[in-house]
Amino acid sequence: MFTGIVAEMGVVRELAQVDNGIRLSISAEEILPGLELGHSVAVDGVCQTVVELGPDYFDMVAIETTLSRTTLGDLEVGDRVNLEPALALGAPLGGHLVQGHVDGVGEVVSVEEEGEHYLIDFSLPEIVAEVTILHGSITMNGVSLTINALPAPDVAQVAIIPYTWEVTNLSALEPGDHVNLEGDLLGKFVVNYMKRMGDRPGTPLKG
Repeated sequence: MFTGIVAEMGVVRELAQVDNGIRLSISAEEILPGLELGHSVAVDGVCQTVVELGPDYFDMVAIETTLSRTTLGDLEVGDRVNLEPALALGAPLGGHLVQGHVDGVGEVVSVEEEGEHYLIDFSLPEIVAEVTILHGSITMNGVSLTINALPAPDVAQVAIIPYTWEVTNLSALEPGDHVNLEGDLLGKFVVNYMKRMGDRPGTPLKG
């Protein structure tokens, strides 16, 4: 489990094709002291397992299923990625509950500067759109954000404060770029429950 509070930006130092996926080596500093083999790290919002540790890097293997559902397959050497270690039980919940299970990939529609803030409009896959509400939570590339507006059907907007702009890779986004999206965890449970109850004959939720 994560909170969507990025600890640092890592850099892709190496990548190689392996059976049924790719192996990525990520340069890092801040999160390394607490990492061990087998630990989980959110890489651009995707929960991955540490398979090798070095003095200034860690390795992970993204399988084909993960590559087909996220942007990890688009990464190249030199790309910056948002990193967050797993949440320790009892630690402060700075953002919101994040699983690191990407629900879908969205596309950046626009990036605009407004005063000290930056507004990012992006498309929502249907599975994310159905749990997205005004002022609700969403995770973009591993960053916990609040929905600032819903300017069009299946399009959401978030406002990025200067600090987040500086310490995450959201500042590199341009229209047409793809982003990993995870919908609000509580919203997903509610929608799933309502659908299941609505399918039961004779229940009050049945239309």
